[in-house]
Amino acid sequence: MEMNNKETRRVVIGITAHVDAGKTTLAEAMLYRTGQLRKLGRVDHGSAAMDSHLLERERGITIFLSQAELPLGDMEVTLLDTPGHVDFSAEMERTLSVLDYAILVISGADGVQAHTRTLWRLLELYRVPTFLFVTKMDFGRRDRDCLMESLRHELGEGCVDFTPTARDRRMEQLATCREDALEAYLDTGMVPEELVRQLVGRRLVFPCWFGSGLKLEGIDEFLEGLARYVEPPAYPAAFSARVFKISHDAQGKRLTHLKVTGGTLRVRDAISYGGRQEKAAQLRIYTGGRFRPVDQVPAGGICAVQGLTATWGGQGLGEREEAVRPVLEPVMRYRMALPPDCDSRVLLPQLRQLEEEDPQLHIAWNEQTRQIHVQLMGEIQLEILQRMIRERFGLEVAFGPGTICYRETIAAPVEG
Repeated sequence: MEMNNKETRRVVIGITAHVDAGKTTLAEAMLYRTGQLRKLGRVDHGSAAMDSHLLERERGITIFLSQAELPLGDMEVTLLDTPGHVDFSAEMERTLSVLDYAILVISGADGVQAHTRTLWRLLELYRVPTFLFVTKMDFGRRDRDCLMESLRHELGEGCVDFTPTARDRRMEQLATCREDALEAYLDTGMVPEELVRQLVGRRLVFPCWFGSGLKLEGIDEFLEGLARYVEPPAYPAAFSARVFKISHDAQGKRLTHLKVTGGTLRVRDAISYGGRQEKAAQLRIYTGGRFRPVDQVPAGGICAVQGLTATWGGQGLGEREEAVRPVLEPVMRYRMALPPDCDSRVLLPQLRQLEEEDPQLHIAWNEQTRQIHVQLMGEIQLEILQRMIRERFGLEVAFGPGTICYRETIAAPVEG
């Protein structure tokens, strides 16, 4: 795919899936086929470029959001690889507010899973246009027609096979999506690409491809389809941005990961939010675990900003300060047991750093019992939290038995 001389158009695409569906392997294949990787990494070998953290390589699952630059035709795509395990779904959800498009990966061996349906509902809630890639087709357990029928039954009639061999059937299904598509089909026997892009952008059509990320089957067709049917959005001239993640680098510097949704962000620009104004001391573009500093980031770009001290995930900056609140909430509550020589008053501010990175931890201090409580999604997240506290603060903490977080609400109208 050759770059043309037009002005570069920017688009953010997130890739998400049920755990072990083959999401990171597909991301590696896409980066490899576009020349961004010299060698194809493997999750099971701990060599995947997108899983740069040691914890991810040890466990073979994506835990932290990672990003990479992906050239696609005349577009500059920022690809965001999100966690697939349900314990880290809050990290995934925070990313949805900055996506222009999403890729939902489904295992051809397993089909649509329970968490796949949760992801589908979240994509619908955030109104993210979605492409589907069914991977692991080399397993040969189910044929394409059977899987296509399952997708249309589980996810909706808008799922359409976009592989070249299904052209006639595809045109028939596209024609039923909207009246102007039907008119075009009746007049010419086809639905024009420009109209298909509109149908995809308005979530009336969800294009589907099939292949294998590990064996690079169907990857070129999929990339060609993305280049053809993705339409980058238009942005306003005034600066605005959306925060989707807070992190800290190896030197402990606080980073605000955001998408510029209007204007251009430059180094040392003053950013207004929450009644305060702070300067962007440094702008970083990350690829896996590495980054490069840049002088400016235009609208549609993703970057990490150093110098902002009170930002939080979901926050709007600049002209548009409306916030996005998460839908998913932790279901378990645990009491933290500290070592005898640990002062909880010293540890609590340190734990607030972790709470900044994952606001759904809900770290709470009980003054009467002198205990610290945290809320989590499950046991794997609990193990990761223990490991992070050990590595970052040098403390061995334990946790008591988990209890389910209940919430009561009014079930029906009452008159009194």
